[in-house]
Amino acid sequence: MSLANDLWISEATKSDWPYFARWHYRSHSVGFTKFLTMLWHGDEPVGACVFVSPPISLKLRNRYFGRSGRWERTSIRAMNRQLVMLSRVVVHPTYRGAGVAAKFVRRSCELCPYPWIETLAQMGHINPFFERAGFVRVGSTRPQRRSRTAHSAIYGGNKHHDKQRGLVSEESYRKSRYAEPVYYVFDNREHAKKARRSVSQSTWQEETADRDS
Repeated sequence: MSLANDLWISEATKSDWPYFARWHYRSHSVGFTKFLTMLWHGDEPVGACVFVSPPISLKLRNRYFGRSGRWERTSIRAMNRQLVMLSRVVVHPTYRGAGVAAKFVRRSCELCPYPWIETLAQMGHINPFFERAGFVRVGSTRPQRRSRTAHSAIYGGNKHHDKQRGLVSEESYRKSRYAEPVYYVFDNREHAKKARRSVSQSTWQEETADRDS
């Protein structure tokens, strides 16, 4: 039996993240989550994708979607209904390098009930992983030497109306303040129409088999 025949995906919750955090370099809190998936091999959890609320200000997003002007409460709410950010992808080390991760990310995005998905990845400069998972590369961001407070205005906790966003952890600030991540977008409009359907083993097998044939 091939590996794919034993793989299946389920919807997860934020409480599942600590189990996978040990395999990810950003092992701390994942913030305000919107959707999560778990990859299973038989009855063993071997991967997770975490989708969170998007930061308000991203120049490359504005370029891609042709947006300009200030963000108002109405436009922020509209964005949060249409867009999420894939902030964590983690797969057990044993399953890396076998093509499993890219398929897992693609299926997780297709099962996510939001029309647009974005992500930022430093590894995009050397590894086309997200392109293989169906994302479109938009460009890379230029680092700005922000203070922790200014940095948190973009990458901190979820903002509720006019309340200030929470500060990112010291660990996050150290790791990301000088990064130049690549910005990617996944067009999920077709699949988002099906919204939160159940995720089963057959979903993984049938969809990946169709693509590989």
